Amino acid sequence: MSYRKNTLLFCASLFFSAIPFFNGTTFAEESGTAFKARLLTIDGNEGVAAGDIDGDGVTDLVAGRNWFRGGDWAARPLRNIDDWNGYVQSNGDFLFDVNGDGRLDVIAGSFKPTEIHWYENPGGEALRLGKQWTQHVLVDTGNSSNEGQVMKDLDGDGQPEWIVNSWIKGVPMVVWRLVKKSGKVKAGESLYEMKPHQLGAKGNGHGLAVGDISGDGKADVLVGQGWYEQPSENPWSSPWEFHPDWELHASIPMIVTDLDEDGDGDLIIGNGHDYGLYWWSNEGEGDDGKLTWKEHDIDRSYSQPHTLAWRDVDNDGVNELIAGKRYYAHNGRDPGGMEMPCLYYYDWDPKASKFTRHTIEEGHVGCGLQIVTTDLNQDSKTDIAVAGKSGTYLLIAQ
Repeated sequence: MSYRKNTLLFCASLFFSAIPFFNGTTFAEESGTAFKARLLTIDGNEGVAAGDIDGDGVTDLVAGRNWFRGGDWAARPLRNIDDWNGYVQSNGDFLFDVNGDGRLDVIAGSFKPTEIHWYENPGGEALRLGKQWTQHVLVDTGNSSNEGQVMKDLDGDGQPEWIVNSWIKGVPMVVWRLVKKSGKVKAGESLYEMKPHQLGAKGNGHGLAVGDISGDGKADVLVGQGWYEQPSENPWSSPWEFHPDWELHASIPMIVTDLDEDGDGDLIIGNGHDYGLYWWSNEGEGDDGKLTWKEHDIDRSYSQPHTLAWRDVDNDGVNELIAGKRYYAHNGRDPGGMEMPCLYYYDWDPKASKFTRHTIEEGHVGCGLQIVTTDLNQDSKTDIAVAGKSGTYLLIAQ
């Protein structure tokens, strides 16, 4: 056996043996913000979201099978999820009041099943007693190769759309709109119907982002094979123009932001199933009318930065990049798949065009498919929560 294989097996054995004894340790570089990590549970779930579940004014977490009450952070039942091929059949949690009763429900997608479900928040005594939430079908999409999704307001009407990505290239890209039903609905019934809009028939592939890269002030949709430009008006009346400007196996999400402060949208991209975290500067249109890009490395020391966040975590008024390793994606078969879990944030200096890395945690905490960034202990600092195959973790800014 090679030295590298021995090293990987040794690191993996250390990781698995360490988890039961990990009760929280503070990590940070001298110049950075420190975080104290707390293990909440270990399972195969990789989705996480934050919101006030029980109406007490304190932010809680949902993560797959459980919700965690803000303050004590004990695991409380939410739903059952089937195991599948080394995963659980869930690839994202989103909080939204589906039935209009004033309580946050969970909308959840999955990898292979075609149905999008919503889980009804039972409220009050049922939450206190740990009762599971009732499952309802929101829509059957008919799509069975779902890499992930985001909920974002694309058309500026204040209502988010369900934007789902497929890992398969050359298949339709569909956005599902939550449209309010007319008339009264029964108790426990969704106030919304899901209406599909096909952005395009053949452009999809691993990777998803929402942001304005055309420079017209409207949100575009980016996928692994290129990007869809939102029409100047009536976005739901026709397909969107597709620009096949790249071939990526990218993170969900990618980040669209003006890093170099030249007035256009640049991209931050994680290589979802290999090494590579990098950014592309938008160089404007080339002679052929296509946008051109220049690639810059951020960090190639770890693999599988499958999800990213862009948020001010050190309270300096400027957003930082949060990224880490999606541990054991593809059951460890990806390059570096069984190497050490890790989570970092990166300061951006636009004058030097440089990212500087700060350690949030190494050795236990990795990413799954979502990163929560919000104040979770009412001290006005930005905390972090992640869920993945290395565990569901709460990281409190110190």
